[in-house]
Amino acid sequence: MKALILAGGRGNRLEPMTGQSNKCMLELGKKPLIEYSLDNACAAGVDEIVIVVGYLAEQIINAYGNQYQGTRIRYVIQWERHGLVHALECAAPVIGDADFILFLADEVLIRPRHAAMIEQFRNEELAVLCGVVTVDDVSQISKTYAIIADESDQRIYRLIEKPARPNSNVMGTGNCIFRNRIFDYITATPINQKRGEKELPDLIQCAVDDGLSVKAFFVGDMYVNINTDEDISRAEGYLRWKP
Repeated sequence: MKALILAGGRGNRLEPMTGQSNKCMLELGKKPLIEYSLDNACAAGVDEIVIVVGYLAEQIINAYGNQYQGTRIRYVIQWERHGLVHALECAAPVIGDADFILFLADEVLIRPRHAAMIEQFRNEELAVLCGVVTVDDVSQISKTYAIIADESDQRIYRLIEKPARPNSNVMGTGNCIFRNRIFDYITATPINQKRGEKELPDLIQCAVDDGLSVKAFFVGDMYVNINTDEDISRAEGYLRWKP
């Protein structure tokens, strides 16, 4: 099991802070944002960490070198930024034939449960296990994705990218575990007409439509993907609340 951390984004909505700094290196709670994902990857017991870098890549590479807390790090350059699925495609040669758990380098998760998530993924021999959280403010789901799932076993039948009207208070996160065969579905993933790039929920939907076993897992208590000043304030509030 490898960890794949995506850290190639520009962070336009956080300018001017990201004018001279990679968004993932902005400090939040007295440490760079990317370290929340690095810490979670190490706590989950992965064998190797692969980081996809792009904008100001040298800041991340110079800061962390080839290991973090004793776990080997390898880097992949995403020369052109075309979204998360493109980043996965860039990382495929370095992931090799391993299964992997995905992290975003600009996210904060309170009380993460990645070790238990990996255990379920292995025990049930799933194709994909999507990390989700429950939210009080369903408008936050429009920033990520919603799911339609069987309430008894959390098997997912549909993923909905940035829904205008979420169907529940369950919000998808970037924390997903994949069998290596997920790479086979990249070419079949449609291009989102609004964003002009392939979206992660659509990639996973291809696996669902092909009959693979895809489930949801409640991966933590609170989650923020940092894109705006409002997201930073929300994450700081969660970190202060954390016991």
